[in-house]
Amino acid sequence: MTNLAKTIKEKRKTNGLTQLDLALKSGLGLRLVREIEQGKTSMRMDKVNQLLSLFGMELIPAQKTKDHE
Repeated sequence: MTNLAKTIKEKRKTNGLTQLDLALKSGLGLRLVREIEQGKTSMRMDKVNQLLSLFGMELIPAQKTKDHE
């Protein structure tokens, strides 16, 4: 599972949301929410940020660290 997938799943659960709740609140499809939580590696950044914005977060470019290379 990717860091993104783990983060979204943890935030969703912490906020007491089901995947369906998260899909409805974010305006995204349930299938996409499931794929993101399962670690899908190719997706549109704007859709990911649409989801992350519910938690006050956004995906941004960052310098790779040794343990993520």
